[in-house]
Amino acid sequence: MTTTAGPRTGSPSGAGPRPMAIVLVLVLGAIMITLDMTVVNVAIDRLSRDFDAPLATIQWVATGYSLALAAVIPGTAWAVGRFGARRLYLGAIAAFATGSVLAGLAWNVESLVTFRVVQGLAGGMVMPVGMTILLRVAGPERLGRLMSTLGLAILVGPLAGPALGGWLIDEVSWRWMFFVNVPVAVAVVALGSRMFPRDVPERSRPLDLPGLLMLSPGLAALLYGVTTGGERGGFGTPGVLVPLVAGAVLAVAFVVRALTARDPLIDLGLFRDRTYAAATGTLTLFAFGYFGTMLLLPLYLQVVRGESATVAGLLGIPFALGSGTAMQVAGRLVDRFPAGRLVPVAIATAVTGFALFAMQLGADASYWALCGAMVLMGAGGGATMMPTMTAATRGMSHERAPAASTSVNLVNTTSAAIGTAVTSVVLSAFMSGLVPEDGGGTLQALHRLSPQGHAAIAEPLSDAFRHTYLVALGFLALSLVPALFLPKRKQ
Repeated sequence: MTTTAGPRTGSPSGAGPRPMAIVLVLVLGAIMITLDMTVVNVAIDRLSRDFDAPLATIQWVATGYSLALAAVIPGTAWAVGRFGARRLYLGAIAAFATGSVLAGLAWNVESLVTFRVVQGLAGGMVMPVGMTILLRVAGPERLGRLMSTLGLAILVGPLAGPALGGWLIDEVSWRWMFFVNVPVAVAVVALGSRMFPRDVPERSRPLDLPGLLMLSPGLAALLYGVTTGGERGGFGTPGVLVPLVAGAVLAVAFVVRALTARDPLIDLGLFRDRTYAAATGTLTLFAFGYFGTMLLLPLYLQVVRGESATVAGLLGIPFALGSGTAMQVAGRLVDRFPAGRLVPVAIATAVTGFALFAMQLGADASYWALCGAMVLMGAGGGATMMPTMTAATRGMSHERAPAASTSVNLVNTTSAAIGTAVTSVVLSAFMSGLVPEDGGGTLQALHRLSPQGHAAIAEPLSDAFRHTYLVALGFLALSLVPALFLPKRKQ
């Protein structure tokens, strides 16, 4: 059972802070999470140099964080019932700040990945618990508007993250990418402790510990097997087969348990709802391709074009602006128009943008043309994600809101983590053989090339990025299939 906590807030009449004020605090907390998801993409090349690590290893700085985000999400609905949304959210923010400090103090790639996992385990609770708080203070008639406001984090994070991170990497140190989270966390805890509604007693479901021990390790094992197999160029060795088989067995066992347990970790009954099933299917395929490509642009600009981390971050601004602007517009439109009429158009916009971007990608492609395509890419993504998530959670009862928001965030985060790992594997495969690796990875070998040697392979190198984008484009196009089953009448 949760207990009431904290002082009474709000006006003397007993009415608490306005929902919009609460959502703005949630935005500030979510910015930290999205900032750390995007800022590291600009740092991949520098981290590879500093730690002398190949792409398949250094990408775990991003993938380990995303996977940890996903691993902790399944237990969030139980934790909300056990500890209360307010208390859990503020505790997660404090733990995230602690993990940020540790990541900034990392001394090798193994310690950095470990501390990124610590960040992810704390940060994984922030978005679903924040959505639970939002769903409880917002009525259905204004949910889209408040969800789009919460989506500001997905604008500010990708917008400020690469630019800020690039500047810190070039002018200060990559360690400050993590240290900057601390003052933000302090502000969120201070504001949230005063403004969030107090936790009230409610039934706490028992934690499905066997389910948790099946799902999270199963996802991790599958992802490790995929990335290791890609790195080694085959899936027949025991070091690859064992985690793949173990992960598949654990995933199947989890589904069986979720269908038979009295209080499962994830309520698979939610997927009997056609709208919820269509929305999560759309998110799975779209997030895989969309978020999986986030590390490609900074790498292309630094590895192929020789730009600094700062310039690479700044050139990502059109993408973030397109995404954030479209998200705000689409979040308000979904309160007036059905998601089934908005989302397919948004996906088609993203597919068009990605296709135009991939077609132009080359060793001397015009930045103006690429930025124009990036605006379309971002706009399509921003207009897809938030309306789809709103469609999935709209109309859920107070009791089912934590489970619904948890499942939606799990699908989104897991797909992004798997997409990032698979993208790095695909890119490594396409770059393989372009330079002698001398026992290391292709990225390490590229760092040792002379300017003349780098110029000689610039075009084949850009081809590797183009082909990787085309693979992601296929998943974006596939997401149109479930999107066509979203409701075409207002819910």
